[in-house]
Amino acid sequence: MTLDFLFFVLVGFCAQIVDGALGMAFGVLSTTSLLALGVPAANASAMTHVAEMFTTAASGASHAYQRNVDWKLVARLAPAGMIGGAVGAYILANVDGKVIEPFVSAYLIAIGLIILYKAFRPRWPRDVHDWAVPPVGLCGGVLDAIGGGGWGPIVTSTLVGRGHDPKKVIGSTNLTEFAVTLVISLTFVLTLGWSELDSAIGLIIGGVIAAPFGALLVKRLPVKPLMIAVSIIIIATSAIRLF
Repeated sequence: MTLDFLFFVLVGFCAQIVDGALGMAFGVLSTTSLLALGVPAANASAMTHVAEMFTTAASGASHAYQRNVDWKLVARLAPAGMIGGAVGAYILANVDGKVIEPFVSAYLIAIGLIILYKAFRPRWPRDVHDWAVPPVGLCGGVLDAIGGGGWGPIVTSTLVGRGHDPKKVIGSTNLTEFAVTLVISLTFVLTLGWSELDSAIGLIIGGVIAAPFGALLVKRLPVKPLMIAVSIIIIATSAIRLF
């Protein structure tokens, strides 16, 4: 068992702990950590999404069992997200990593700022505009594939901000994320090959081990300080790579 493999297990474990407590950030934290280790942008995003196939499947099934899913919302969100994910993965896999990495780092800084904003943002009820669901899903899928994460911060925050029931939004986006992640992962496998993605096994092991602990922590840890800490980590590590 190599040191790199143990590092991937640790990254998957920590990222899933945070994701379980916040309902977001597995992809962003995993990708940020892998980029800091020197993994190319396309490979980092691919490894993260292959691992997320397993973590999102468990999460989505749990939400469906708890009846937290709005199936009409899923039907509108999933196709757009899957198309966007495939497009984003294809672009990332076919662009020189040195060219795309500054843009990925800038995107991750933006996601960190979104999470920081959400930590302090008051939640005011708004009218629901369903016309926005497919475009949000499309943009979320593209940016999630290119940045290696961001579906939760972008899609969940946008839909909740537009007035959707937060409980249904979290359940529906978690379930939909499995479909989006599956398409992104298959696109990466077809373009990069599985030999480039075998280290994703470490992320999978760490994430699966951490899943029940994340669900437990969500009841005991204050969410606001955790969101602030996550945003600072993402912004700091991405800024170092960018500058």
